[in-house]
Amino acid sequence: MNARNVDDLRRFEKLLAGSSGIGRRSALKTLAATLGAVVLGPTGCRTAPARNEPVAQPATAAGSDAGRVEPLFKISLAEWSLHRQLGAGQLDHLDFPEAAKRDYGIEAVEYVSTFFKSAGADYVGELRRRAVDAGVRSLLIMVDGEGALGDPDEAARRRTVENHYKWVEAARLLGGHSIRVNAQSSGSPEEQLALVADGLRRLTEFAAERDLNVLVENHGGLSSNGAWVVALMKRVDHPRCGTLPDFGNFLPPNAADNAGYDRYAGVAEMMPYAKAVSAKSHDFDESGNEVDIDYRRMIGIVLRAGYRGYVGIEYEGSRLPEPDGIRATKRLL
Repeated sequence: MNARNVDDLRRFEKLLAGSSGIGRRSALKTLAATLGAVVLGPTGCRTAPARNEPVAQPATAAGSDAGRVEPLFKISLAEWSLHRQLGAGQLDHLDFPEAAKRDYGIEAVEYVSTFFKSAGADYVGELRRRAVDAGVRSLLIMVDGEGALGDPDEAARRRTVENHYKWVEAARLLGGHSIRVNAQSSGSPEEQLALVADGLRRLTEFAAERDLNVLVENHGGLSSNGAWVVALMKRVDHPRCGTLPDFGNFLPPNAADNAGYDRYAGVAEMMPYAKAVSAKSHDFDESGNEVDIDYRRMIGIVLRAGYRGYVGIEYEGSRLPEPDGIRATKRLL
């Protein structure tokens, strides 16, 4: 990045600092227009862009699109945002891609494994067909309930790795770029690091053969400590192993055994390995801001890291109905 680009980025930071509420959207547009034809950085932060991960580029087509600049990131929708509707049978998993576009104007989705009725080719193929028909990209599958990748028992750890294989194949069939896993284990932090790294490396090698990534989210336990996740990435040391930073999910300040973990520091630590980002939200004030998370600050961290992929809405609140929470989060982004 040359001196002019550095000045542009500083100008962007001032715009963010001076804007309030939803007004930061204009700040982002201003930065994009200022940068013009310059691409600020790669999609993700360790490797070349994986499929379905866009890089911000100015449009060059003639006509009305001439001079149009693509956004610095695109918005996707995490299926968990609709977990109450899905659990109540108000929405079928197979209809999720269509609903994302029809109801929210979002054209990329992130699935949750527990909502699949099957990981078989027929069921997943039908989901792919519906997503394609709706014009929606399938980005990744968040995998839960398949065991501990860092199980201290060698046989159990191997079974857990193998349990994830079907989700790698499902993500591949859907045309996605990744699966998200949980860095679950037991023992001391050092013991868990070694155990999870072993299981994660085995699974990543399987996924890499299929051109897919395996991502670790801050999602409970030691994974809610950004420094520990970074140590895990360094231990695995594979270009197909990355992170999915979540704006929430870090150890809270009132946790009984620690002083909490700063969410902004945690996201910043995880961003160099990020291949997806989760915009967690719970509630909003009268100005439309998330009550616990400074979205201006978070998006600044994401962009300064050079990330140009999708930022996925993951509304998890209870006060607003799920559709309203999704739309409120989208307005923030």
